[in-house]
Amino acid sequence: MRVVIERSNLLKSLNHVHRVVERRNTIPILSNVLLAGTGASLEMKATDLDLEVTEATAANVEQGGATTVPAHLLYDIVRKLSDGAEVMLKTDDEGQSMSVISGRSNFRLQCLPQSDFPELTAGAFSHIFRIDSAALKGLIEKTQFAISTEETRYYLNGIYLHAIESGGKLKLRSVATDGHRLARAEMEAPAGCEGMPGIIIPRKTVSELQKLVDNPDVAVTIELSDTKIRFTIGSVVLTSKLIDGTFPDYQRVIPTGNDKKLIIDRQSFAAAVDRVSTISSERGRAVKMSITEGLVTLAVNNPDSGSATEEVHAEYSSDPIEIGFNAKYLMDVTAQLSGSEARFMLADAGSPTLIHDTTDEHALYVLMPMRV
Repeated sequence: MRVVIERSNLLKSLNHVHRVVERRNTIPILSNVLLAGTGASLEMKATDLDLEVTEATAANVEQGGATTVPAHLLYDIVRKLSDGAEVMLKTDDEGQSMSVISGRSNFRLQCLPQSDFPELTAGAFSHIFRIDSAALKGLIEKTQFAISTEETRYYLNGIYLHAIESGGKLKLRSVATDGHRLARAEMEAPAGCEGMPGIIIPRKTVSELQKLVDNPDVAVTIELSDTKIRFTIGSVVLTSKLIDGTFPDYQRVIPTGNDKKLIIDRQSFAAAVDRVSTISSERGRAVKMSITEGLVTLAVNNPDSGSATEEVHAEYSSDPIEIGFNAKYLMDVTAQLSGSEARFMLADAGSPTLIHDTTDEHALYVLMPMRV
């Protein structure tokens, strides 16, 4: 193989694919990126056996061929080369090593044969639809913070994506929960997702996808099979296994009878919660909200270090209520809101609270209270 390629093109594509590769691998081939030069492009592929990313980029292929080299090492080399430089990738006759040549720099990397590189077979796709990358980004960003990191409840370690009838229209909805908080976002369902099964997209896939949907002008093609999902974003193709589990019936934890309405300035509230939680214990991080007409008093009491209170003006005209929340969860939710105000719908100190974005009716958040 002998390929000449612009350093910026090579770096951009390597940046997309190398992140999938785990730093520590017991299987040597999984530390490598597959490079294949054909026609007028260089295709790169990386996998961790659950997730696979491929991207093709324009290149001058003087001699076709394919090999695999350490992904993170190649990325670091290309990153440190001069901006605007051309890079030559050339394998030796035996295919044992590949030279990376740019200007006066010459690196030689050990290769592993292409035949050892695993293929993530996707099977037949039952559903195919297209979605704007900005819309997909919204579904991900509004919910991904609530994904559980508890490995024992593996079915919560991702975003639940499904089509659902709501208000007489078919909606594409994303949901994430860790048992303490729940985030839900939805959009009008694109053509092609009618009858699609509910799927759980793993946390690592969600994280990679979030970095790839950065161009609002690019449409994303989504393909679904029984066990896999594939996203095609421009020249990047991301294929991932789905979590094999049943997502809980999240509708049951979304309260419908909360009648105490609190409207508060989002930034002032988040900043006040951040300030008073400075004194809270790392383990508890509980903040008590005492809500009376026109006023919310935030209080934190830590027997080891002291106490803190702060008052925030708000719109509230129902009966006074005292309720406790995890300060980090409160700040996480308010960070997702795009409007200047947050609307809380409360019931009592022991019941889940609803939080709405005043400028986005398609997003909804549920927070479980803490005993304080």
